[in-house]
Amino acid sequence: MTFNDFHFTVPADLIAQNPLKERDASRLLQVRGDEFFDHQFTHLAHLISEKDLLVLNNTRVLPARLFGRKKSGGKVEILFERKVDDRRFLAQLKFNGNI
Repeated sequence: MTFNDFHFTVPADLIAQNPLKERDASRLLQVRGDEFFDHQFTHLAHLISEKDLLVLNNTRVLPARLFGRKKSGGKVEILFERKVDDRRFLAQLKFNGNI
C-alpha cells in the first residue's frame, strides 16, 4: 500500500460542506467484498454483528487551508490538521499540479 493508493478525486457536490441538522441522517457506505451499499447512519446497528470490529475516529481537522503559488507558477496547498504545540502544526502539503 502506498500514499498514491489514497489519492483520488471526489466530485465537489458529493462532499458535505456542513453537518446535517439531524446527525444520524448522515449517509453511510457499507463495503462487502467488492460490493458497495448506500445506507443512512441510523441503519448501523442492523449492519454489524457481534464479530464485527467498529473503529471510531473522533479526530478533528482545523478549518485552516492556505493556497499559494511557487515562483515557477506551480500551485501549493497547505492543510493544517492539528496544533502540536505553540510553534508547530501537523499539516498536509500538495504541490506541482496535484491540487
